[in-house]
Amino acid sequence: MSEYHLPPYARTMGMEIDHVEDGAPVIAMDYAERVQGRPGFLHGGAIGGLLEMAAHAALRAELQRQGSDSRIKPVNISIEYLRGGVQERTFARGEVIRAGRRVANVRVEAWQGDRTKLVASSWMNFLLAPPKD
Repeated sequence: MSEYHLPPYARTMGMEIDHVEDGAPVIAMDYAERVQGRPGFLHGGAIGGLLEMAAHAALRAELQRQGSDSRIKPVNISIEYLRGGVQERTFARGEVIRAGRRVANVRVEAWQGDRTKLVASSWMNFLLAPPKD
């Protein structure tokens, strides 16, 4: 996989690529005041942003493997919040379920500490468009 760079939003929120697993970047975000919701817990929007960044990174990696330079346009995201994110590092990794010519579907999971105890999960759908000329 060629070098993947997180967008400015992700860097502002303190996200970084922790490692690559099965070809997909695992995005990590440390707990900080900027991502706090109610005292001691992650804000739902910060978790949603982490899920979106992981989905985008996984899809971009898959498209690069396919030799495609399609533009990625988010269509929708469905998030299931499963437990409160506490004051520790949070990880998220996307898995591309389908990447066709025009549409892609990505499943994402976020966890802290124990990967079997998810903080949140999501489905994200993308429209794939030809590159701009």
